[in-house]
Amino acid sequence: MKHRQFSVFNITFIAMMAAMVYVVTLFRFPLLGSKVHFANAVCLLGGILLGPLQGGLAAGIGSALYDAVAGYDFINVLITLVSKFAMAYVCGLILYHDESRVDKPDRTVLACVCGALTYVFLYMLKTFIYNQFVYGYPIDTVWATMLSKLIPSLINAGVAIIAAPLFYHAVLPALRSTGLLKRMRAQA
Repeated sequence: MKHRQFSVFNITFIAMMAAMVYVVTLFRFPLLGSKVHFANAVCLLGGILLGPLQGGLAAGIGSALYDAVAGYDFINVLITLVSKFAMAYVCGLILYHDESRVDKPDRTVLACVCGALTYVFLYMLKTFIYNQFVYGYPIDTVWATMLSKLIPSLINAGVAIIAAPLFYHAVLPALRSTGLLKRMRAQA
């Protein structure tokens, strides 16, 4: 079993990505009774840049920190930590599964689709469990609530699926020329 340690470099990039997730989450736009934001795109970008584990940590910590500061209860903060971690983890896992295709746009988009849909699924699961078992709503109300949350969630996912690969491929030449990409991938 390979023992993995995080260097100061890795911890710094995890913290930087977590801070980016937190800040981007502050800017939300109301749509269809929910909020649309670019935080999911930054979570996916963490998985792309840092790989599954480190990207997952950055996405989970940044999103959970936002929820904690916003005053959500511990359970919701924990659910956010796990679900955002899973989104970036799945994205990074799929992207880094075949090292020879990491920088291919189609592979990046596929990884983002899988990561974003992972989050949508987990968010819908949370909505179902809360509405059915915590609040005790009738099943018709549960399905109606889920549908009302699914549409903005899919919009957020679509925005993230478009924005994360575009941003990544836009900064890829700069990351290569500075040597940062090689250092980030050494631990991914």
